[in-house]
Amino acid sequence: MPLPEYQDNTSIPVEVHEPLKSQEETMSNTVMPVITRKGQEDKNTGQSGGCIRISGVGPQHTPATKIWFGKVSNDPGYRSYPHHHGEAETGGYVLKGKARIYYGENWQEYLDMEEGDFIFVPPYWPHIEVNMSTTEELVWMTTRTPDNIVINLPDVDDSILVGFRRA
Repeated sequence: MPLPEYQDNTSIPVEVHEPLKSQEETMSNTVMPVITRKGQEDKNTGQSGGCIRISGVGPQHTPATKIWFGKVSNDPGYRSYPHHHGEAETGGYVLKGKARIYYGENWQEYLDMEEGDFIFVPPYWPHIEVNMSTTEELVWMTTRTPDNIVINLPDVDDSILVGFRRA
């Protein structure tokens, strides 16, 4: 590429630099993919009652800095404490079972889900996750950003949760 010229046709001095590496080139040179094998998931992550979370991808055990991805299980007839996920946006997918999420005033509203359903949970949304089956496990795949934030709220008596019963 020719150098720009002044009106008197003399060249403008230009400092030449090496091209900057793209973020992808920089990341691929410094961070490698990490596989979390079955049975090696991190269990030291936010929990809520009978809702057990294990981390497959997260800042606690991988180079991830802006995402958490894990498996969440509820034994038959179990539920989480009332909780929310702070600033985190959450995506969930019901892998197995029948779920209900209670929310709203006195936990009187709810959403029912089953295998194959996805849900978006907005930041700071108080809810209770329950397994509606008394015989089958409920398993979710869950992702949230920036991390697995779980802020438990005061527990409530099962009797106010319409249709829920323990195993």
